[in-house]
Amino acid sequence: MDFLSVTAPTSHHASKLSPDEEQLLAKLEEQNRLLETDSKSLRSINGSQRSPCSSRVFSFGEDPSSAWGCIVKNWEEWSTKKIKQLREMIRKGIHPQYRAMVWRLLCNAYSRTTELQYSQLLLKTCPCEKMIQRDLDRVFTLHPLFQGQDGGVKERLFHILKAYLVLDQEAVYNQASVFIAGLLLMQMPEENAFCVFVRLMQDFHLRELYRPRAVELGCCVYQLEKLIQEFLPELHSHFRTQALETSMISSAWFLTVFLSCLPLPSACRVFDVFMCEGLEVVFRVGITVLQMTQAELMNLDLEGMVQFLEKTAMQRLAQDPDVLIAKAYQIKYSSKRMKKLEKEYTAIKMKEKEEEEEIKKLHAENQGLRKKLDFLEKRYSEDLVWQLGQEVTQTRRREVENQHVLKQMQIRILLEEESVPVPDEISLQHLQEQLLSGRLREEEALNGFRELKQHIKDLEEKWQQQKGGSTSSGLQEAVMSARLREALARVQLGQSRHKLLQLQLQNQIRGNQLKRLTALARGQGELLRSLATQNRSLRSLLQQVTKEEPCKSPEEDWAKDKTSTVELQDHVDHLRVQGCDGQPDSQLPHQNPKSSETDNSPENGEHCLQEPHNDSEPFPAERGRQTVSAATHRIAGQKTEA
Repeated sequence: MDFLSVTAPTSHHASKLSPDEEQLLAKLEEQNRLLETDSKSLRSINGSQRSPCSSRVFSFGEDPSSAWGCIVKNWEEWSTKKIKQLREMIRKGIHPQYRAMVWRLLCNAYSRTTELQYSQLLLKTCPCEKMIQRDLDRVFTLHPLFQGQDGGVKERLFHILKAYLVLDQEAVYNQASVFIAGLLLMQMPEENAFCVFVRLMQDFHLRELYRPRAVELGCCVYQLEKLIQEFLPELHSHFRTQALETSMISSAWFLTVFLSCLPLPSACRVFDVFMCEGLEVVFRVGITVLQMTQAELMNLDLEGMVQFLEKTAMQRLAQDPDVLIAKAYQIKYSSKRMKKLEKEYTAIKMKEKEEEEEIKKLHAENQGLRKKLDFLEKRYSEDLVWQLGQEVTQTRRREVENQHVLKQMQIRILLEEESVPVPDEISLQHLQEQLLSGRLREEEALNGFRELKQHIKDLEEKWQQQKGGSTSSGLQEAVMSARLREALARVQLGQSRHKLLQLQLQNQIRGNQLKRLTALARGQGELLRSLATQNRSLRSLLQQVTKEEPCKSPEEDWAKDKTSTVELQDHVDHLRVQGCDGQPDSQLPHQNPKSSETDNSPENGEHCLQEPHNDSEPFPAERGRQTVSAATHRIAGQKTEA
């Protein structure tokens, strides 16, 4: 792609003029004819025109022999046969009075269809409207190019940008397009500016420069960096030392064609050449700016160079745009060299693209391997979780089984404990019989031990006799003595076992006795608590009866109290009989009649309800303890007899 080619109109373009264009040319010829006859007649036809780039008011009548008027009149001849002279005229600057017309002719922007389509495009919506409005608010407020412009310029500028994005939906909005469209609006009406803007975007590579990947912009920056290395090697080395990238200072140059850097008069001069020769002027002016400010740049650091090129250098060089353009075209510029650099950049980008594709491929493979690894890890984790779940289930199952076995053992122990009968008189007799049998076995064992000891003594005597009467060897004596010691040890072992058995038997007998006594004491305690509860209920009943008849005479009260007391005492005696477990009536305690006749007060009545006690007749619990004590004495006596 050639960034430096000029899109100049040719005779082919002129031969296909629309009726509007032919009408415009006829009007220009009429104006030139009037100029020859009367210079004031033109003022009566079109009046005066004001150029945005100058404070002067120009008119066609001020310069009848204007060269640009002749060029416009004879545009077909100039654009086909006098291209070199036309370029020289454009480099010297297009007259402000003819600038808009020449720009339209240079880019072939005479299209009635596009102008009619413009009003229809404004009716549609664009997704970048908010972004455009935000950039316009910022640029109109801060940038000197738009200072002094009214709000109408801002609105028309918004319309142009919106309409183009609706027309070319594949295009991408860029803030730099605000400066291009703004300069066009300062030179011509809104519809004409839109037509020129469309041609610039499509034919002058601006559309490619504004793409997000910035491939075309990167190529331009690469070409400019190589030109700096060729023409300004010391400055290039200084840029490298200060880590200054060429894109930091030159991106705005290519995107806005110096409109965002230079003041308006100088920017218009550069844009005149751009409309004729394309991006070549940007390279030339960029090298010229760096060449004219090289001395100052060599003494600055990174930040200082950026600020200097953005403000100070541009203001200084813009004071004389003729000198800037003249020096720019003194630089040796080769289109072949630029095409070669373009091919180098394309090769570099192709290599980078291949590397990116390789990286993407590796990244995709890495992602595939990662997914496979994740799948395997997930599968392994699922298997592990399943195994752990099985182990947990088995553990819980074993735990439940163990708990079940433990419960069964507890139930079995409880049943065994409950099945153990409480010792009574029969079990005591049985224990006594077992004790007697144990004593008999003990006596038999003792008799056996005595016989064994006697036998051992006999053997010792025989051995002593044999020892004294014979001349046996010392070895036989040692054997006999060892056997005797062995027999004695066995006797002692049997005695120890017999003592152990005796102690175990005594421990079992005493344990059984203790259990029986504990059970008897528990039964007697429960019986005593039940009797106390009944006694309390009878007392409460007596108090209620006493409160219900308070108005009766003391004698009647005393008689009734005595009667009720006797009845209650009989009831208590009856309950005691029931609680004595079949004891004869002679063993029950009797009431002391004197205790109930001594006092008739309620306190004495309550005292009469208490359980009477006769020193000669013990309570059931006392009788139980006496019975246990008697049984213990009998067992001790039997042991002594044995």
